[in-house]
Amino acid sequence: MTRVVRQDALADLADVPATSRWVRNGSLRLHLLDYGGSGVPIVIVPGITSPAITMDFVARALVDLGRPVVVDVRGRGLSDSGDSYTLADYASDTLTVLDGLDDRVVVGHSMGARIAAATAVRRPLRGTVLVDPPMSGPDRGPYPTTLEAFLGQLDEAERGTTADEVARSWPRWPRREQELRARWLSSCSRTAIAETHRGFETEDFFDVWPSVPAPTTLLYGADSPVVTAEGAKEAQATNPSASLVEIPDAGHMVFWDNPDAALRLLREALHPLT
Repeated sequence: MTRVVRQDALADLADVPATSRWVRNGSLRLHLLDYGGSGVPIVIVPGITSPAITMDFVARALVDLGRPVVVDVRGRGLSDSGDSYTLADYASDTLTVLDGLDDRVVVGHSMGARIAAATAVRRPLRGTVLVDPPMSGPDRGPYPTTLEAFLGQLDEAERGTTADEVARSWPRWPRREQELRARWLSSCSRTAIAETHRGFETEDFFDVWPSVPAPTTLLYGADSPVVTAEGAKEAQATNPSASLVEIPDAGHMVFWDNPDAALRLLREALHPLT
């Protein structure tokens, strides 16, 4: 099915204090929101159904620390769809984004955290912050949100969802974030979502995580079904140089569930890197 970027979604860009930029990875065109400044570039890689603009409130909270650059991951937002959606594909795209930036930091949430890890083992970085990375995989059980749930939300978006409808699934979110999701979710590729979800269950985060170099911080929600207490213990044991920080009163969507605490702890993790 054709991806749809609604007119009222495009109009949201008028209120975002960032410049749209594009980079190419071969024939694939990737869209970025660049918040400018002369500080350390902080490349932000969002989750499975989160176009770049949905991380605007996170980027705005970091402008005094560096130069936030948020990626529309392939198959989302204004970036092109891809022929493939493996972790290696996503890491290749992120490396292309990094080519134009010096001495950079990569922050990823959920899918983006997996991408940040895969990127960090391929190229030296100033540091990384991984936020609630999916720890599902072969012999580790399924990802806790089913593909059917993701596609059901996409169906709602494609027919024209509203912030009120989004609120039924995400009642704790700030209203602006519910509105952005309602307007932008239809820009996500059905194939990208399905292939990425499959990757959550066939590509093991722990194949990469032990090799992620310091300095790296893993932030996770205290109530997250994605990074459980058992998963956090394994993450610490397999990469003892990493810092693990629990975000209170937050599930997997940490920045939306508890913005004040999540952004404060993200800033604390980034401060030594910037």
